[in-house]
Amino acid sequence: MARTAQKVDSLAAEGEDMTDALGTVLSVAQRNGTVSWADVSDDLTSGQWGRLIEKGLLVDADGAGFVIDDPEGIREALEESDPDAISSTTDANDGDEDAEVNWTSYDKAAAVITLGLFAGYMLQSVRSVVGGTLDVLLGPLNDAVPFYVVILILAILTGLWSTILQDNLMNSEVMAQTQGKMQDLKERREAAKERGDDEELEAIQQEQMEAMGDQLGMFKAQFRPMVWIMLLTIPAFLWMYWMIRDGHIEATETVMVLPIFGEISGWQEGVIGPLQAWILWYFLCSLGFSQLLRKALNVQTSPTG
Repeated sequence: MARTAQKVDSLAAEGEDMTDALGTVLSVAQRNGTVSWADVSDDLTSGQWGRLIEKGLLVDADGAGFVIDDPEGIREALEESDPDAISSTTDANDGDEDAEVNWTSYDKAAAVITLGLFAGYMLQSVRSVVGGTLDVLLGPLNDAVPFYVVILILAILTGLWSTILQDNLMNSEVMAQTQGKMQDLKERREAAKERGDDEELEAIQQEQMEAMGDQLGMFKAQFRPMVWIMLLTIPAFLWMYWMIRDGHIEATETVMVLPIFGEISGWQEGVIGPLQAWILWYFLCSLGFSQLLRKALNVQTSPTG
């Protein structure tokens, strides 16, 4: 930390333009994880860029741009030597806070209802209420087509529901920012170990502790759409469970031929270990159609940079 302060003080002695350049680079690096010349060429001269590298404040990230060496130390030193230079990084941090995922009261209510629905797998009374209610809508469909077709239709509907919710509720930018930050900390930690820089290792460990809050935010961003997805899929699953487990389906309707596994004599027959035929059929249909729907609707469910 002391060496970082000395480097920043040395730059400050060269002029305010150097501290402004350092503040700009710090802002971009904290926002993107890394920084390249193309990112800051409009705000810095090539001489300023080279000086930051020469001072060791910018470290090569194995051809993937540059990372800031000891960003917290640089921030503190800039606040002492040139507070105006740090204002842009403060604005960037405010933007990150705006990107944080906050659960609404509706999200929390959906989570509570979802937890209550889970009881249907253990309590027949809950299962009967959910199954009987949904049977008002799904019963006529089951009378019109074979049960395996009903499962197929439910798999398509729940897959479509899941895809739409992931597209609208999944904040891939928040996840990408957090993963980029954790990867940057990992690379800096490895570099500090190779140099034997115990002071830098201690600073990075402190940053990792502070980043645990960001990881919690990423978990919230991932789990929020899952709550709403389960709000539909669990009742659909409970209805199928109610139909099969509680004897609301004719024995003659329980025969079909599954791909690979051949003829199935009953929906409760174990196909792969304890995995029953109806569950396997539902997941095969759901996974297949979900992938097709994501491709068709161009839904991004993984972090984006």
